[in-house]
Amino acid sequence: MKGMTVIVKTVTRWVKVFIFLYGIYIIITGHLAPGGGFAGGVIIACSYILLMLAYGREFALKQLSSRAAHRLDSSAALLFLVVALLGLGYGGIFFGNFLQARYPGAAFKLLSSGTIPISNIAIGIKVAASLFLIFIILSVLRIVPGEDGTNKMVQDEEEE
Repeated sequence: MKGMTVIVKTVTRWVKVFIFLYGIYIIITGHLAPGGGFAGGVIIACSYILLMLAYGREFALKQLSSRAAHRLDSSAALLFLVVALLGLGYGGIFFGNFLQARYPGAAFKLLSSGTIPISNIAIGIKVAASLFLIFIILSVLRIVPGEDGTNKMVQDEEEE
């Protein structure tokens, strides 16, 4: 799949950055307004999925390879676990907000909630990478009937 028309590619080239930045904004301000890691991660994943739909699989995988998405996915899960264990170590409670007690911030400010923004960032990266990987798998693999009556998943060949 080589992509869509020039109009779609041009609009995507302009819009993808704004979608990505909006996802980052939702993640970072998730403790102050509705949103957070999951919603922001979905928005960021949509920016990469839009790239794949507009430009084709090869272009999108050059921007963010499946290997890099796997690494981001695993690293974000590890960061989330580290935040939880640091809360246990410093605060005595699993996922304890140990930064809030040590560094209290002013209410309704960006740095006002301790470990919650760090957790939101980890969740956002995890969700974005996971959804992008799911979309890659669903777009690359297809189900074909086997000779023995079972269905098999095979990799979809690139169209010329």
